[in-house]
Amino acid sequence: MSRKTILVTGGAGFIGSHLCHRLFNEGHHVICLDNCFTGSLDNFGDRYGEMIQSGRFEFIRHDITEPITIEVDEIFHLACPASPVHYQYNPVKTIKTNVMGTYHMLGLCKRVGSKLLLASTSEVYGDPQVHPQPEDYWGNVNPIGIRSCYDEGKRVAETLMFDYHRQHKLAIRVARIFNTYGPNMSIDDGRVMSNFICQALRGEALTVYGEGEQTRSFCYVSDLVNGLCRLMDGNETGPINLGNDKEISLLELVKAIEAAIGRPLEIIHKPLPQDDPVRRRPDLTRARTLLGYEPKVSLDEGIAKTIAYFKQAIER
Repeated sequence: MSRKTILVTGGAGFIGSHLCHRLFNEGHHVICLDNCFTGSLDNFGDRYGEMIQSGRFEFIRHDITEPITIEVDEIFHLACPASPVHYQYNPVKTIKTNVMGTYHMLGLCKRVGSKLLLASTSEVYGDPQVHPQPEDYWGNVNPIGIRSCYDEGKRVAETLMFDYHRQHKLAIRVARIFNTYGPNMSIDDGRVMSNFICQALRGEALTVYGEGEQTRSFCYVSDLVNGLCRLMDGNETGPINLGNDKEISLLELVKAIEAAIGRPLEIIHKPLPQDDPVRRRPDLTRARTLLGYEPKVSLDEGIAKTIAYFKQAIER
């Protein structure tokens, strides 16, 4: 395999840090770009110094709402706050990151002739009226709601990707990422998996919004990173759903965490947030057929690894 120079925007974030590790381990020269709003160099752990000293890893602190010039072969564009707590903190900044950040990455891609993969999201489907969600479903999104900065921001980012592809023949890839979890998630980031596990470890009651019958499909981070790499290395433009299609309710997730921790957990119910999807499960037909993608880490195994990570994170 030839060594490539690969840029990962949002590379110090949850998924980005795992992707950087994978690409580095494969022998590539990895450039991690992040403004560290939600990402952290702590996500590289003790290996950060080793990676820097190798000469094959660089970290650039930069905000992609501003342009940057750099020579690369491939770009994994992951930069954007991805949890409701973070992307609603500064919604104008979120939509600028999605739109202007993608615009700048497309401009860079055009100048240097690189491939560009956009990490889009299942949120482009909104609160779906089609289940499970295939890529040709156009979605049911509130364009003026409190989640719109993220949902519509990603939809516009996809539009930019395909317009540059059609107009300038750019080599693009679009991945629609469904709920992903694992080590390096932020504590109290508003995502259900991290919320439940951290509350359980602290001995607090778990906050369940609504009746807990709403469903999600949880993908362990290593499976997701494998899908991103398969998409980049293949010939498919996308969009292609990536995630895990085993659907469970939030109450079933509580039971799974109870089993992993080994004691019963108390639950408190609160009203559903605005525009919170009731059901969410990817149709993975394209990913399986075109990429040979198959999630392999079971929910029980993934939860155990994530609990171990959060135990250490809370102690720190």
